[in-house]
Amino acid sequence: MDEKGEAAMAAQIQTLHDHLAALKASKRRYENVFQSVTRMILEKKIEKVVVNGKTTYDFTIFRDGPKHIIGMYDEINSFVSYVKDAAEGGSSKEMAYVLVGEPGNGKTFFVDYLCTKYRNFLSKQPNVKYTFRFINLDKMGQFGQIKNIESQTYEDPIILAMNLFDDQAESRKYLSENFKFSDKKLREYWANYRPLGACSGYIWNDLRYFTGGDIKAMLEHIEILPVPLTESLGTVTGKYPAKDKITSSAVDLLGEESIQRLLHITDTNNPYRFDLRRGALARVAGGGIHFADEIYKNKKDLVQVYLGVIQNRTIEIDGFKWPIDTLIIATSNNAEFNRFLAEKEEAPIVDRCRIGYVSHNTNYRMQSELTTYAIGSETKTTFTHEKLHQDPNLNYAASVAIVLSRLPRSEKLTPVETMKLSAGEVAGEKSIKTLAEVIDTLSQNPDITQRFGQKGLGQRNLGRAIQLLVETSETNEGMCMFSYDIFKAFERVILDYVGDANDRIKYLEDLKTAKGLYRERVMTEIFNSYMDEPFAIRKDVMNYVNMVIGVDAENLGPDRMWKYKDPQTGELKALKIDERYVRNVEERLGLKTDEQRESFRTSIRKIYGQKISIDPSYDFMDNLELVKAVTDVRLKSDIAGAGSLIGALANRTNEENQKLYDRMVQTMLGKLNYCRTCAQKTIEYFCTQEDEQ
Repeated sequence: MDEKGEAAMAAQIQTLHDHLAALKASKRRYENVFQSVTRMILEKKIEKVVVNGKTTYDFTIFRDGPKHIIGMYDEINSFVSYVKDAAEGGSSKEMAYVLVGEPGNGKTFFVDYLCTKYRNFLSKQPNVKYTFRFINLDKMGQFGQIKNIESQTYEDPIILAMNLFDDQAESRKYLSENFKFSDKKLREYWANYRPLGACSGYIWNDLRYFTGGDIKAMLEHIEILPVPLTESLGTVTGKYPAKDKITSSAVDLLGEESIQRLLHITDTNNPYRFDLRRGALARVAGGGIHFADEIYKNKKDLVQVYLGVIQNRTIEIDGFKWPIDTLIIATSNNAEFNRFLAEKEEAPIVDRCRIGYVSHNTNYRMQSELTTYAIGSETKTTFTHEKLHQDPNLNYAASVAIVLSRLPRSEKLTPVETMKLSAGEVAGEKSIKTLAEVIDTLSQNPDITQRFGQKGLGQRNLGRAIQLLVETSETNEGMCMFSYDIFKAFERVILDYVGDANDRIKYLEDLKTAKGLYRERVMTEIFNSYMDEPFAIRKDVMNYVNMVIGVDAENLGPDRMWKYKDPQTGELKALKIDERYVRNVEERLGLKTDEQRESFRTSIRKIYGQKISIDPSYDFMDNLELVKAVTDVRLKSDIAGAGSLIGALANRTNEENQKLYDRMVQTMLGKLNYCRTCAQKTIEYFCTQEDEQ
């Protein structure tokens, strides 16, 4: 049967017997929310990755879709471990999961993404959640004009099946005899046993009295229906944002007495007089996710409500109880969390929370995707509706600037070395082990904000910087978002939005470092445009590497020609070993003695051996010192008669220099994705002495 046929059949199944038969045939499932979320995550592919020198797991469900989660490896691992432990009956099932971190580091985005995935997961058979409602209640005469009553907490029909009789053994016997459920299956169901909610239990007992205990007649008043997945209703996944002290109350979470219902109900002891759906919790009580945004910003009495709900997983009003099956996820920023911790009497709340400290993304390569999110996928326009061009270096400049602000200072590593190691790149003699040691040392600090990646400019600050860049007259006049202008925008954001003076000083220093890295990037781009080839510098870097490998080769002839197999294409290639070029590059690297040169060459050979076996396309372009040295050698040595490229481009009074300038601009426009504005501004910046490191 196709999916449409199954959906039509599902719409027809309405009785409890039909539902139990579908359950027996494995067309439907009964599991708690932790089991559902765990299965949703673990059914997708799991990969192993190395992050900051440590092996960890990457759950591909979080990397799906056009706007997915970037990084957050440790945080996701922690969350998956939490739900898996709860699914296996561990202590986590009596806890809430709280994401704590700086504003703008992706906490809310993570929860929203998880909720969206969960809704999609529950929309497909056999994962659909079902509940039941009581029908034809007007015949009983106790509910006035109320004919149908739905389970207020979206209880699963199996919960009703386990509570058909007052004696659980009798309910087991009924399921075993009528549906041939095995003892093993019944044990599985009873592992998630909970009593009926107050109003469902009360109505069920009324039905028992009304029908004289005839189970068949009682079940005629039961109808099965799927739990609605409409996001705007707040069912299955619901959010409760912290409100101010006056407008918030426990009613928003738990519900309250309903005047409309009291007009119909004759028995004032009937718990159905309480409207639980008025609160946020009941709508997600049938295997849903409750998201408490900024949980510690709520006033104390509301946090006390959470205390009871987290521990007991019940909604309690006036002594009536409604058991719920809910995964509770919350967020909090560091300042609110620390304030809450300072109030010692609130310790029981924190004790019932699994805290996950969320750090900023510190991998500048991954940040490029987050920067793309901030810039936006839609084509930007100027105030006059002209198309706004994006400088090809803008993403790099913004990503490097914002990541450097998130890296703490260390005596063992420079900011650039830390940045490169965090991205899994080569950082001279420094190894990933050094970074792992730095992170371990920082993680001993009781002040969370001093740990690795916990403090810095967030994604919202990046968004502000891009907004400031787009609104400037230079950007609108030139119809281009020029890369260097992003640094001015960041400077404005730091001065306007960073409150702490020490943080401001650090971030402005990081901005200087980012400008230096941008300058090196520009040098590479200018060289590529001078050579009229997009990957010219890459070829020269690889030529140096191959010369270093081949210089001591046994099959090297007197003509210094060396033949080797290209690992990327598998083709046999010939290369002339130019020792003068090799020595010039090494001099630019500051290697004066033969011992220093040989040590560096050995490290290059070692990296080549390690990287090429895993990634044949590895090109050493992450080795910024080597790239800069090769660029300097080619730019400042190989331009015959021109003295220097800077001089030629800056002084365009003669025809030859003007031709060179025009040719380079054409290459930048045609092959390197520049527009006329950013091409001219980039050459102009190259001709200045600014940000030389």
